[in-house]
Amino acid sequence: MGDRREALAKMFTAKGGRVNTNRGQAYYDSLMDMMNRRLLELEAMPSASRTSIKSVLEAEGLNRRDFMKWASAATAMLMLPAQFTPLVAKAAEVMNRVPIIWLELQDCAGNSEAILRSDAPTIDELILEVVSLEFNETLMAAAGHQAEEHLEEAMKTFNGKYLCVVEGSIPVGTGKEWCTIGARAETFEDHLRHVASGAAALVAVGTCATFGGVPAAAPNPTGAVGVQDVIKNKPVINIPACPANPANITGTILHFVLTGQVPELDHLGRPKFAFGYRIHDNCERRAHFDAGEFVEEWGDEGAKNNFCLYKMGCKGPMTFNNCSIVRYNEAVNWPIGAGHGCIGCSEPQFWDKYAYERPMADARIKAPTGGVEKTVDEFGLGLLTAAGIGIGIHAAISMAAGKKEGDA
Repeated sequence: MGDRREALAKMFTAKGGRVNTNRGQAYYDSLMDMMNRRLLELEAMPSASRTSIKSVLEAEGLNRRDFMKWASAATAMLMLPAQFTPLVAKAAEVMNRVPIIWLELQDCAGNSEAILRSDAPTIDELILEVVSLEFNETLMAAAGHQAEEHLEEAMKTFNGKYLCVVEGSIPVGTGKEWCTIGARAETFEDHLRHVASGAAALVAVGTCATFGGVPAAAPNPTGAVGVQDVIKNKPVINIPACPANPANITGTILHFVLTGQVPELDHLGRPKFAFGYRIHDNCERRAHFDAGEFVEEWGDEGAKNNFCLYKMGCKGPMTFNNCSIVRYNEAVNWPIGAGHGCIGCSEPQFWDKYAYERPMADARIKAPTGGVEKTVDEFGLGLLTAAGIGIGIHAAISMAAGKKEGDA
């Protein structure tokens, strides 16, 4: 956990970095005061869940020191100075005051499975056990009319206070009648609108819920879309990836607990603390890219030496996510570290545009103006249909330089 904290801190304070955390002492003093008042309000509220972070950590054999190490890393991930660590720790301790209604719509349950099947859970995953999960079709014991009654009761009891977490896309086309739920046979769209009506905010978890994901891939027979395409009158926070990283889910909920507000979002509704920089910029293989050292085919010497995977179709230059820093499986590994290129799963229409093993330079799609070195907001929506011609030119120059060096 300490290594992750150091990596995050280094990235956020690097000269010329995209993420600016130096907003002045007056800003942070005001923010700390607001967070303290918010946490005092939550502490005064009755617990929506009897489970506490202390009991969960003790059951897993983790002590207070482990927890505070996590709080330090979480503080850095949320782009907050180190003095906010005690507040982040306190926020985790009162997360059982924040009720959550979790809907599963048109999905594979991959985000739930990624958390449920952890054999060595991280503290991020354990904290998700602490929140007051009032409704979840996959996890709850109740079924049928009992489940529906519990949902209505939770919505009424916590009206205006609960977070609605959505996993899965929403069919709105001619195929929407194929997907219904409950005794009233509501379509997924009607079901979502009903539950969203009393929510404080919505959190779209996974690429299906954010951008339609695989169900929205051509020819998109059900007319699948993301939550933000359906709900227009409530804040929607997008946490894409397939599956979403539990650290980013926890971080988003933590931010809401700390402030009562949604975190700062990019142009696609993603929290900037998690999606404000490119995978390519923080990739462990970036040095090989700059040196013109690429894997040419699976299993070659380049693959054995962890060379850059761009020529094998890695979409790291076009993808914004913190996979390379936060990673998966107790921060041990991630796709590129495991030897496969990024498929851009946190980007819109990734299945149609990015999920193939060839570089974007060979995809015959128009490149973004100004190349790929721009920030996430400078790219804007243009990046979503743009190829990496600029990165291809950079790669070609790097390869040429590498060959000359080899000849010498």
